[in-house]
Amino acid sequence: MTTINIQQMMADSGVAFGTSGARGLVSQMSGEVCAAYTLAFIHGLQLTKPGQKIALGMDLRPSSPAIAQACVAGIRQAGCEVDFCGVLPTPALALYALEQGLPAIMVTGSHIPFDRNGIKFYRADGEISKADETAMTGATVEVVAVDAELPAVNPAALAQFQQRYTRLFANNLLAGWRVGVYEHSSAARDVLKEVLAELGAEVVGLERTDTFVPIDTEAVGEADRQRGRDWAAQYQLDAVISTDGDGDRPLIGDETGEWLRGDIVGLLCAKFLGADTVVTPVSCNTAIEASGWFKQVIRTRIGSPYVIAGMEQVATGGVAGFEANGGFLAGNGLSVNGKPLAALPTRDSLLPALALLAMARGQGVKLSDLLQGLPQRFTASDRIQEFPTANSRALLDRLQADASAYRSLWGDSLGAPVDSDITDGLRLTFASGDIVHLRPSGNAPELRCYAESDSVDRAGQLVTETLRRIAGR
Repeated sequence: MTTINIQQMMADSGVAFGTSGARGLVSQMSGEVCAAYTLAFIHGLQLTKPGQKIALGMDLRPSSPAIAQACVAGIRQAGCEVDFCGVLPTPALALYALEQGLPAIMVTGSHIPFDRNGIKFYRADGEISKADETAMTGATVEVVAVDAELPAVNPAALAQFQQRYTRLFANNLLAGWRVGVYEHSSAARDVLKEVLAELGAEVVGLERTDTFVPIDTEAVGEADRQRGRDWAAQYQLDAVISTDGDGDRPLIGDETGEWLRGDIVGLLCAKFLGADTVVTPVSCNTAIEASGWFKQVIRTRIGSPYVIAGMEQVATGGVAGFEANGGFLAGNGLSVNGKPLAALPTRDSLLPALALLAMARGQGVKLSDLLQGLPQRFTASDRIQEFPTANSRALLDRLQADASAYRSLWGDSLGAPVDSDITDGLRLTFASGDIVHLRPSGNAPELRCYAESDSVDRAGQLVTETLRRIAGR
């Protein structure tokens, strides 16, 4: 038996909470660390009771089964039962846990690089809060065992997730459309293909692999951009759909294979679902307000816990949340063609993908036509990988401390900043209307840059030039 103080363990192991669960290098995520986090979740949130079941799922990273085994050991040591749901999208596990009234643990590193992984935790009523994180990190636990055999898979969670959408949308919705699915190593690849086929689409599977591919829907590389264009032309596709590794962030391409930005996907999805209030991070496109589609727009820090907290403050009307990565959180009061949509306040990739396809079919237009008439504000983003968080914070501190420090980075190319927002990182609005937003990633040692301007090219140039100047310093 080993006594482990979680706060000390985080410092020693390097496996700590980011914006979405505990994350770290696979080499740091030992069985002892993962079992200790599991016990801290169960004891810190006081989940133990006779016969308590805890749902457990995982993504397709090669390191995930071993981490899941450590979680099984921790669950059983706490006197709880394991409801093992196997490989499935994170939102599928979250939906099952919510409807069954179960706490849940998802082993996933989402989109972060191959050599990392993570664990995400859910109470019976949804994602854990920052207060719950504090309770967990303040715990001290006794670890007896660090691994156990994975139980047989319960298929109910995946089936329930699939039925959520096949029952909500018409079974001929996509009849006559050819939709490509970029499968890679997504935990959502099979259920996504099955749902699209059930809704009438001819599905073309693309580049399925057993090697993990860290797709970041906020920073799509040029190779994946070109793949989208090539697939659309080669297979005469009406759309290309993909997700990140755990299926909670969509990647949606139009009929030309051009990938849509995640915040525009969220904007259109919220409109389709009849949202009155939108809750979204400060990094998302200002076209959300400029569209005039919503009675209220609430801006938050980046990360689903902050979006969920904002959604919980809204008492009436249809409530939707989404992030720049495209992950969509369904709150109360939303519907699809008059059919009520059950709330699922965690990031989902299938709902926004299906909503945009349904929106285009309903209007009798191509997917790209949905962007026509939107306010002409365009966003871009990218990141510098392996950029220590301490370096990111030092840069932001310097830029915030001196009103003229921005000149050392951008010179006179952007003009003078007219507004500074430190809700999350540093977001500068310049007299030209250009916006540049810098922040350290909450999940990996990366510096992220977001930009917004009145043209696609200009937004991309702002990101490229900003990161080039920072990397060259």
